[in-house]
Amino acid sequence: MYLILLPTLTQAQFNNYGYGNNGYGNNRRMNTSMDQDRGQEKPKEIPVEVTVAKIMERLKPEMTLDELQVIAISNILTNSIKSQGILIKAEVSNEDKVNNIKALSETTDKKIMELLNKEQKEKFILLNEEAKNPKKKDKKKSKE
Repeated sequence: MYLILLPTLTQAQFNNYGYGNNGYGNNRRMNTSMDQDRGQEKPKEIPVEVTVAKIMERLKPEMTLDELQVIAISNILTNSIKSQGILIKAEVSNEDKVNNIKALSETTDKKIMELLNKEQKEKFILLNEEAKNPKKKDKKKSKE
């Protein structure tokens, strides 16, 4: 009696009764865990061009940039973001990374400032200050 039941139970386990097999020999549980592992490997990186486009969407109207300025600043930002990615991946101390990124940011700001007129420079400085201190902007909004 036991000899007959044992093969039946074993067959049931492998034919979609006990372990989630789909009938083709693929175990659903195994595939699910493999899919989860793939999802946890690395988040998708946002393309630099998408990031730059979002920045320019905000800067263009706020600073009343003309098309030549938009193109030039977009190129500066693209190069800066790519360089920042390289700096982040560099095998140096976190302190060196912070210092290098800070220097890159200052260089990027100087390059952008060279393209702006007096009014645009003032707006750019204000936008940078708001970006560095977002809490102050939020407090102003909540008071209004």
